[in-house]
Amino acid sequence: MLRVFKTLKWREWIFAVLSVGFIVLQVWLDLTMPDYMEKITVLAVSGTGAGGEIWKNGGLMLACALGSALSSVVVGFFVARIAAAVSFRLRSRVFERVQGYSMEEINRFSTASLITRTTNDIQQVQMVISMGLQVMIKAPILAVWAICKVVARNWQWSAATAVAVGVMLAMLLVILIAVFPKFRRVQKLTDNLNAVTRENLTGVRVVRAYNAEAYQQEKFEGANLELTRTQLFTARAMAILIPVMTMVMSGLTLAIYWIGAYLIDDLPTGAERSVLFGQMSAFSGYAMQVVMAFMMLTMIFIVLPRAMVSARRIGEVLDTETSIRDGALTASPAGAPFGTVEFRHVSFKYPDAGEYVLHDLSFKAEAGQTVAFIGSTGSGKSTALNLVPRFYDATEGEVLVDGVNVKDYTLRALHDKIGYVPQRAVLFTGTVESNVAYGEKDGHEFTEQGVKDAVHVAQGTEFVEKMEGGYKAHVARGGTNVSGGQKQRLAIARAVCRKPEIYLFDDSFSALDYKTDRDLRSALRRETGGATALIVAQRIGTIRDADRIVVLDEGRVVGQGTHEELLRTCEVYREIAYSQLSEEELKTDGEGKDNG
Repeated sequence: MLRVFKTLKWREWIFAVLSVGFIVLQVWLDLTMPDYMEKITVLAVSGTGAGGEIWKNGGLMLACALGSALSSVVVGFFVARIAAAVSFRLRSRVFERVQGYSMEEINRFSTASLITRTTNDIQQVQMVISMGLQVMIKAPILAVWAICKVVARNWQWSAATAVAVGVMLAMLLVILIAVFPKFRRVQKLTDNLNAVTRENLTGVRVVRAYNAEAYQQEKFEGANLELTRTQLFTARAMAILIPVMTMVMSGLTLAIYWIGAYLIDDLPTGAERSVLFGQMSAFSGYAMQVVMAFMMLTMIFIVLPRAMVSARRIGEVLDTETSIRDGALTASPAGAPFGTVEFRHVSFKYPDAGEYVLHDLSFKAEAGQTVAFIGSTGSGKSTALNLVPRFYDATEGEVLVDGVNVKDYTLRALHDKIGYVPQRAVLFTGTVESNVAYGEKDGHEFTEQGVKDAVHVAQGTEFVEKMEGGYKAHVARGGTNVSGGQKQRLAIARAVCRKPEIYLFDDSFSALDYKTDRDLRSALRRETGGATALIVAQRIGTIRDADRIVVLDEGRVVGQGTHEELLRTCEVYREIAYSQLSEEELKTDGEGKDNG
């Protein structure tokens, strides 16, 4: 929690100091009221005071109450501003840090956990600041000040108050020891519930297609029930506090009056009795303030443990450094080869994995060439492609762009060179135009005509212009209002619109029919002939015209060459080819060459 307060700026520190000042004022006013109550009681019981004196003390007592209420409102305003500023700053820092994470860190935390930490955990911290700055500062001041007032009075009453305080402290300690570990579990179970919910919603079509609603319901109920039981345990434990506090408060009031009755009975004169009776009413007020101080601490114990767990979880995100660090180069060195991609003896394994996914991969793509990767599922094709934009870093060997190790570039400079189309096309809420002209690139300005040209190259002009609004047509979150093939074409158009020197296509033509696939590749060759392309594909027809085809099998290169060369020399490639096309089709120049 201390690091949370380190985020405060000078303005919030001023608010905090003013809050402390008004809290001290509020405590003084609260503890002054029993003094006036004592005077009023003595005057009323003795019968010696004039009505005007009673009204005067009553008015002062009322003024103290109003002043205390106004101070409380001012403190509430200040702490609300502080809490809102801290939560705003924390969300920004967490989001910024997550934006810089590599896939390794994102996978380590999981998407569901990062969402919980950005929302629910920060909300817990905001709540404890808004409540805690008032209570945590006021409670100890009030308790110490009230106890000082109590100690100066009759020792029997002080002893009764000490017993009540001891009971409350013991109960708070027991509950804290029993409940605190559960709060950590609550946050983890919230992560799990979010993960199950997210999985169900993203896969809702598959769930319905396989009649798995009951299974998913059971899975959700299991996660929900476990979270509910843990929350019920903590809620029930905390629910004991208020009734016990009320019982202690009532018992202390009874004890004060019972002791007072005995003390008054032993006094000989009426004047002494009236004075002691006034002291008893004032002491009752002080004792209630002591109890109220501990009740405030009880409220903190309800929210503080969970907030501390949340603050620790937020700290884990902020303290985790990305494994992908920026290099120093902001551009390729003078005289460097333009648009080349080279792998030199690259091997890779995922973090904490025992087996390598890629083994000693080497190839070079010259400017304007197309290099394709093909192989069975899990052979490492997409993994190899992900090493170029540094979604991961090679475990061994080097990946070079324009003759320079990708680790030497800043990430912005490296990504400026790349047009990336992922395996699963991603669209964002907005318009067709905003999705195609997505992102930034130094030295390149996205124009309306550039968007139209990119969509034309991606064979999307026909369906885009039929949409309501055309290029200004609304695109729903995730692109749910367009088909899979249309999403792929818009994702390809996004890459084309950047005018990069290197294209990365990660199985980006899988949702297209053969004619659209052929036309799109032909347009790409015409419009982006000077750019280098790395293509991952499953279809022979998509890659047969590549300048070089790399065949992978269980992460190892089993063949490199052109389509014709591999048909003669590579058994794995030949098996893939004959499983998709007939011998007559393979003997022809193919659909790509006819249109390239």
